[in-house]
Amino acid sequence: MPIADLHTHSTASDGLLSPTEVVERAAEAGVTILALTDHDTTDGVAEALDAGLRIGIEVIPVIDINTEHEAGSLDILGYWIPVTPGPFQARIAELRDARVHRGQRMVEALNRLGVPVRWERVRELAQGSVGRPHVAQALVETGHVRSLGEAFDIYIGHGRPAYVPRPRFTAVEAIQFVRAHGGVPVMAHPIPAAAQHRDPFHLEDLLPRLRNAGLAGIDAYYGSYTPDTIRRLVALAGRYGLIPAGGSDFHGPAISTALGTPGVPIGSVDRLRRLRTDPKGLRDL
Repeated sequence: MPIADLHTHSTASDGLLSPTEVVERAAEAGVTILALTDHDTTDGVAEALDAGLRIGIEVIPVIDINTEHEAGSLDILGYWIPVTPGPFQARIAELRDARVHRGQRMVEALNRLGVPVRWERVRELAQGSVGRPHVAQALVETGHVRSLGEAFDIYIGHGRPAYVPRPRFTAVEAIQFVRAHGGVPVMAHPIPAAAQHRDPFHLEDLLPRLRNAGLAGIDAYYGSYTPDTIRRLVALAGRYGLIPAGGSDFHGPAISTALGTPGVPIGSVDRLRRLRTDPKGLRDL
């Protein structure tokens, strides 16, 4: 039976495995359709596509665009976006540069707090696009915290003393940006995995606005969601004419849900694929 995982990360952004290793691990897990969804970069896509052809897995090129919302970080996944040089990649390069500057400012804030973290080490850990997990990993290495979660809770989480907000790029702007370049936009993890009884984004109000902007789907079959949360989000997707997508949000062994878990229905993949060939079909979802 085909298994789809439409949300994974590699060392091109903040994952622990190379794109090839992600594809290989996915094959071992029985995944037949895999989306590589690194943050603000498609640098790992070519390698993943090559590995997919060699192993026999369909690899979908995707980008995970981080945006700001009053309730916190809100990510938009862009499926089948351009991976060759052009206007899309030029704008993404600007976003990556902003992530680098943000990381530098967080390290500077930590140093002012008397927490010595070396920027050079953060860049070494990142390999690709810089993210807060790399700063957190550097904090663990220096012994200032015991875990990545503790690094966020004490120092670099939203509202903590070394937190630095991203440059403003709204979810609506990201959705319109993806669609303008032929991609299919999906909202990632619409409910915090660690607090599934909450609804910080007020989805009943937000989803109609994002749908009107061109949003095609939401992560409903998400790795760490309970069955009740999945059912609730599938129903919410149906109510607003959105495709229930999702995936493991795999970042690496032992720190993420296993690849292919919980598995996205192939029907959802087919619906996303139809929008790629017929963008006007959004109004007929």
